[in-house]
Amino acid sequence: MNSMINFIVKDLLGQASVLIALIAMLGLLLQKKSAGKVAEGTFKTLLGFLIMMAGINIIVGALTYLNDIFTHGFGMHGYITDVAAIAGVANRELGSEVALTLLVIFVVNIIIARLTPFKYIFLTGQALLWMATIGAVVGYKAGLSGLPLILTGGIFGGVMAVLMPALAQPVVRRITDADDVALGHFCTLGYLVQAAVAKVVGRGSRSTEDLQLPDNFKFLQDTYVSMAVVMVPMYLIPALAAGPQYIAQYADGMNYLMYSFMQSIQFVAGVFILYSGVRLLLNELVPAFRGIALRIVPDAKPALDCPVLFPYAPNAVIVGFLATTLGSVIGMIVFPMFGLAMILPGLLTNFFAGGTAGIFGNALGGRRGAMIGGVVHGLFITLLPALLVPMLESYGFVGLTFSDSDVISSGLVLGNALQHNWLFVGLFIAFVALLAWFVNGKSTKHHEEKVHETL
Repeated sequence: MNSMINFIVKDLLGQASVLIALIAMLGLLLQKKSAGKVAEGTFKTLLGFLIMMAGINIIVGALTYLNDIFTHGFGMHGYITDVAAIAGVANRELGSEVALTLLVIFVVNIIIARLTPFKYIFLTGQALLWMATIGAVVGYKAGLSGLPLILTGGIFGGVMAVLMPALAQPVVRRITDADDVALGHFCTLGYLVQAAVAKVVGRGSRSTEDLQLPDNFKFLQDTYVSMAVVMVPMYLIPALAAGPQYIAQYADGMNYLMYSFMQSIQFVAGVFILYSGVRLLLNELVPAFRGIALRIVPDAKPALDCPVLFPYAPNAVIVGFLATTLGSVIGMIVFPMFGLAMILPGLLTNFFAGGTAGIFGNALGGRRGAMIGGVVHGLFITLLPALLVPMLESYGFVGLTFSDSDVISSGLVLGNALQHNWLFVGLFIAFVALLAWFVNGKSTKHHEEKVHETL
């Protein structure tokens, strides 16, 4: 029985590519497509997702190197936002509970989508795993065990899996100029914070995608060339700070500056592969998903990982990444002055979450929204992990903290609720409600400079 549960949870639900391919297959079967069409659509969905993940893995490798030389070269010491490390420790002690919590989250998500107007099916497997991990850890440390522990984390996580895409969807519709897909990424509160700032500061600002350059610089209008121009110095400057002796462990005999240069180009290549995978995935998954929308959950929308939005505003991705990194560096310096933990900038989070937040900021406030909002976003995603550190240290996690804003918020809310600190819970719910109302309320004016680049 346990082996069957592990197979379902880890090999099916835990493998995002397999899960999404099976969902596409189910959608095609429900539409009574021919066997050939079902096989083709399932395979292309799987292939598109794996191509997207191949691009992500290249980006992750390049950014992991950059993060290492960045922190070493500039002598940074503090807390690392490493969700995978926490998940690894938690799974050694609560492996089956985390897995079953993940399963309950997915089931609760389906039930809520079926019975309520919130028709979002959260399909980002690793994000669900982080949510299951924080729910299981917080519940266990609060004294829960067995079924109460699994149901508490699972129901809370299932609600979050529907609520977060719902809060983001009005802005996602502006970005994509459609309503076919939703955003399934547990950094949504950070995106809404940037969108709110962008709405205030970005009135009249032009889109990041509407750059008008002189003839001699027209080549920079190519997304990948302009990205390389930005990323090359992003790698070379920390490389100079880290020095050749430190980088020798990576370079395998290559000159340390040349190796860093090649890593920056590797990053751009990863983005190219990622965008190709996103296009193939959406072309296959969205039509297939209509079968599920028609039969199991009427009008359902797949909530997918944040890279699905990147091709709609690639310039905003880079602006958001850089601005978020600046904000996180400022937060790393400033917040310890107020007695909070020093949170080291996590460049992986800054790229994926910061890039997506940049798209949100651009959608509501153009270039100023992407830049100024990005700095505020960087401060926000540095403050939240610092606030979570005391709770995690009381649980035995020293030197580490979570990174995704929704996961951290869930841990803070659930932990305070189990300790009956209802004032904190009430204030946090009021903050989220006010933020969502400000960003998505009827008074929100559609930004005049819409992003025209589409898939």
